[in-house]
Amino acid sequence: MASSLATAPAAVRDMQSDLESQANALSKIQKGTCAFPARKSLENISKNHEVRKQFTIQELELLNEGANVYKLIGPVLVKQDNAEAKANIKKRIEYITAELKRMDRALKDLEEKQNSKKESERL
Repeated sequence: MASSLATAPAAVRDMQSDLESQANALSKIQKGTCAFPARKSLENISKNHEVRKQFTIQELELLNEGANVYKLIGPVLVKQDNAEAKANIKKRIEYITAELKRMDRALKDLEEKQNSKKESERL
């Protein structure tokens, strides 16, 4: 009897420390997901930029072959080739889209980790 009483507090302490470590792990994951509220505003901004760039591409399509295209670099307008301007705009759209997809994957991964931690704590 005395040995079971002596081991009971140790078992309780082990369970308590295990529960605390799981709670700490869950809070770390939740802190990671808190970094993503700005994602919605980033998505809105990027959609706005994407729409602008799509309109810019449409405008470039309307230009004649010999038309001058300028790019604003700092306070200076620099002459740019029409094809180069189109390529740059398309690359920017691809970059923004890839960044949004990357953020979505990271957010989903964090949510999955959070859900798995919650499930393991319930068990």
